[in-house]
Amino acid sequence: MQYTVKQLADLAGVSTQTLRYYDQIGLLKPAGTTEAGYRLYSSAEVDRLQQILFYREIGMSLEQIGEIISAPDFDLKQALLSHRTYLLQKRAQLDQLLRTVERSLAGLEGRIVMHDKEKFEGFKKQLIEENEAKFGREAREKYGDEAVDASNARLMGMSQEEWERFTALGEKIITTLLQAMDQGSPDSELGLKAAELHREWLGCTWDSYSPEAHVGLAEMYVADERFTAYYDQHRKGAAAFLRDCIKAYTAKLKG
Repeated sequence: MQYTVKQLADLAGVSTQTLRYYDQIGLLKPAGTTEAGYRLYSSAEVDRLQQILFYREIGMSLEQIGEIISAPDFDLKQALLSHRTYLLQKRAQLDQLLRTVERSLAGLEGRIVMHDKEKFEGFKKQLIEENEAKFGREAREKYGDEAVDASNARLMGMSQEEWERFTALGEKIITTLLQAMDQGSPDSELGLKAAELHREWLGCTWDSYSPEAHVGLAEMYVADERFTAYYDQHRKGAAAFLRDCIKAYTAKLKG
């Protein structure tokens, strides 16, 4: 079956402008055109659009998506299996958050006693599960199971104040990083501040700190597209800029 731009847009729940833009940047080209010049899409383009929307849902940039689905070794079945795994994990995370909400309501209504620490367990578990799903294998290969398990344990054991500081630092890193990018230099005052905040943030879950480990993690941010996607969702090039900030910061630490 073939679809016009309007028909495919309605089918996928996107705008016709989106499909035209995907065509313009080469992400989703139509199978052909009618004699009148209207775009036509076949089942192959429907499958490709589905993959684009799946990858967009997990925060990847259009540039990254294009590289993945245009790669010679791209396997549609493996991609779908990966999406299924991600969605099952996401469902488990949402179930955990729902349980936290239900217990919070029960505590508010006086049906149970809910300690402050419990109120944040759902968020902590969600963060750990997301990190394990996205980066667990690479982190365990690089740092070892013991270090990763210890980091997860420290995160789960955070008090309310520690959790609030941890999340606030994460937000402040992004804000400072974007300001440093506006200045244009990783070794500027703001660039070094972003790296220092990142070190403080790591200290919330790391047992010990070393400049070498800090730089190693920063390199992973650029080498692994999933890390890159997290930072680059705020601004393209943010992951690489943060790495350069961390390199400049650790160089100063070493004197």
